Amino acid sequence: MDHLSTPILDDESPRLLQAISEHGGYAYVGMVAQASAGDIRAAEAACEMAWEQLHSGPWHSVLPVWRDAYSMACIHVAKYHYRNGELGEALRVLDMGVIMGGSLLRKDLDSAIETVSSKAREAQNGGSGEVKRLVSQEFDKAEALRVLPVRSLSCKLVVKRSALSLEGFLREFMLSGSPVIITDCMGHWPARTRWNDIDYLKKVAGDRTVPVEVGKNYLCQEWKQELITFSQFLERIQSNDSSSSVPTYLAQHPLFDQACINELRKDICIPDYCFAGGGELRSLNAWFGPARTVTPLHHDPHHNILAQVVGKKYIRLYPASLSEELHPYTETMLCNSSQRRPSPPPTNEAETASDSDDEGPSVASPSPI
Repeated sequence: MDHLSTPILDDESPRLLQAISEHGGYAYVGMVAQASAGDIRAAEAACEMAWEQLHSGPWHSVLPVWRDAYSMACIHVAKYHYRNGELGEALRVLDMGVIMGGSLLRKDLDSAIETVSSKAREAQNGGSGEVKRLVSQEFDKAEALRVLPVRSLSCKLVVKRSALSLEGFLREFMLSGSPVIITDCMGHWPARTRWNDIDYLKKVAGDRTVPVEVGKNYLCQEWKQELITFSQFLERIQSNDSSSSVPTYLAQHPLFDQACINELRKDICIPDYCFAGGGELRSLNAWFGPARTVTPLHHDPHHNILAQVVGKKYIRLYPASLSEELHPYTETMLCNSSQRRPSPPPTNEAETASDSDDEGPSVASPSPI
């Protein structure tokens, strides 16, 4: 197979290795020298050394040079797997370099991912033609109203507007800080059908590694994070049909920034509403989860525009004036989250005892302030 081209690594390698040596990474430099000659064990050893440095303390205290060192080691490991035709393993390692590594070699990582992904798609067989859907039923408004808490429906302060103009959004809602539900503005998105097609999602992103949350929510002791392939994630969603299952959730991840997964980016359009406040888009994130995924009550530091692509989401909002009554945590890491849980629904058919209950993928675009 062809050799993976890494021009930035080739150019920056001497300077990066010197910087690593200056921070005590003599053993790492020795392993990389052997890895450059094709020694996979040395490449994996270098990867482990850098990995240990990434976990030597709080993430913010990790020296940037060790993040770049991890990216370098991942590239060497991926080159070996690519030469041996192990495309899935090469993609996994390259994704780890993107997720956990530094910015110095990011273009090399993205380029390598595009090359490996292209080869992987050439090797894929055609689909069966039958569409396997993630969400089989359309939204049933009558059923939703039946299971939601009566108290949630008693104060209808959030208005609904169809195809709201940008001027109207800015004047009536943005400037006053009022929430609004906007309908009839996503019908042209290819994602509306494609993201409900399991085979399509696996074809575009199946072999890619993504960070997921496992557990009821991030306030629970058993909550944890894992790195798995998108195909494994989809399999967990499909098998997570019972209320006793522990949900796996892809939450607040810049999915479209990962090379080739950005094909999913072509399936959506950033609404003009995101730019109503002027300035640049803060971030573009994806949430993807099974039914009964619950997010605790919390607030974000910026405005958000949420686009529910497939399935449904129940959201409960409280005005900022009630922040103290909702008893936010005093810990720095959780100060944006509430210690209180709103009253549960009258039946066990839907867990809506927090600010959102998800099913299916959605996209959130924080708009500039």
